[in-house]
Amino acid sequence: MEIGGLSMKPNFEAMTWAELRAYVLKHREDDEAFQAFIGRRSPDSEATWYNFPMTEEGRQQMAEVFRRKMNGEL
Repeated sequence: MEIGGLSMKPNFEAMTWAELRAYVLKHREDDEAFQAFIGRRSPDSEATWYNFPMTEEGRQQMAEVFRRKMNGEL
């Protein structure tokens, strides 16, 4: 944001996740915005971890989990 030739940073805390994501994608050089975006990620304690074997069957299982997540089934 620019006012009278001075550049002002947007209020990253006031932005929704989608707004902040869009801003970071548009302003990839803005480290402060990126740090704010990363700071909003879910803590590892809330993450779901999958441990599929690196085999064809494991890849198929992983693809199925991703498909179900994308469809909102999980």
